Amino acid sequence: MNPKLLEILVCPVCKGPLEWKKSAHELVCRACRLAYPIRDDIPVMLPEDARPLEPDEIHGKS
Repeated sequence: MNPKLLEILVCPVCKGPLEWKKSAHELVCRACRLAYPIRDDIPVMLPEDARPLEPDEIHGKS
């Protein structure tokens, strides 16, 4: 993931910051409780493609 790209990307739902989960290939918005996939090094920033976070992920335990 390009660090410059990560600086400008925001959650498409709330416009909040995203956290890069390298091991999961996802960008996470804790406020919306969504994880956006990264496919072929391209973030898929579509809310319908995001997965809901599990309760333990919301609190930063994963």
